[in-house]
Amino acid sequence: MASYAIGDVQGCLEPLLRLLDEIGFDATRDRLLFTGDLVNRGPQSLETLRFVRDLGAAAVTVLGNHDLHLLVLALTANGRRLPDDTLGEILEAPDREPLLDWLRSCPLAFVDASTGFLLVHAGVHRDWDTSRTLALASEVAAALGGPRETARVLLADLYGNEPAEWQEALRGQERLRCIVNVLTRMRFCHTDGQLDFRCKRAPGQQPEGLLPWYALPGRASRDTPVVFGHWSTLHLGDDDPLTHGVWGIDTGCLWGGRLTALRLEDRLSLSVPGLPRRPPPAGSPDPRP
Repeated sequence: MASYAIGDVQGCLEPLLRLLDEIGFDATRDRLLFTGDLVNRGPQSLETLRFVRDLGAAAVTVLGNHDLHLLVLALTANGRRLPDDTLGEILEAPDREPLLDWLRSCPLAFVDASTGFLLVHAGVHRDWDTSRTLALASEVAAALGGPRETARVLLADLYGNEPAEWQEALRGQERLRCIVNVLTRMRFCHTDGQLDFRCKRAPGQQPEGLLPWYALPGRASRDTPVVFGHWSTLHLGDDDPLTHGVWGIDTGCLWGGRLTALRLEDRLSLSVPGLPRRPPPAGSPDPRP
């Protein structure tokens, strides 16, 4: 048995199937852990969602910002489709409701018990250890995975960058929004721990005063191996993230890069070519949250 974490698929089903062939995936023996953003911008979002859902207990996925964007569009009147969204087939599919309900049931953080890896989409707040991360993620999951009306309340007011600083005293929608932003949108932080949502460059190219979230001094999760996606300009083989005990495995499948799997037992990475090269997303903001 092996556990494979897989980076952002974003509707790129064909590379995913090739990657599963490459690793010799056996659903009766192995398990897949997806770092979120199963859908959007790629050509087969509907088929990807169906495929991963149908893997059942052989797969776990944490939610990414594009997955939440789909839920906002589907369940509220507050979302707006972006020019490069590829979510229309899901929104019009005959099985959209069970697919959306399955997606709502997915967590925002997950620990692989056999290897100790913490799986999130974007990152972990400086002040959260593993147990605190799971507890806070479960607060969001309770609202998102509950009755649809409860989920709508959360999703209708999910977009926004504030509060940019986590405080235990936060309550209600502000608290949930901050948790979601940390787990699904974070890349860089100010040295005081406040989140920055503007810079998407590779580490070393950021403005002065910003650090990658994993490099903040005193990070409470530093003794836990963390695997995440979201950051396509941050590559698995970079020396910097590896020295901090984290593995960023969004290797730009959608942008002419590769789709990567990390075998958690021995931390071996395997990858296959992604889609043909296309312009990077520099001028297009991530859909909020």
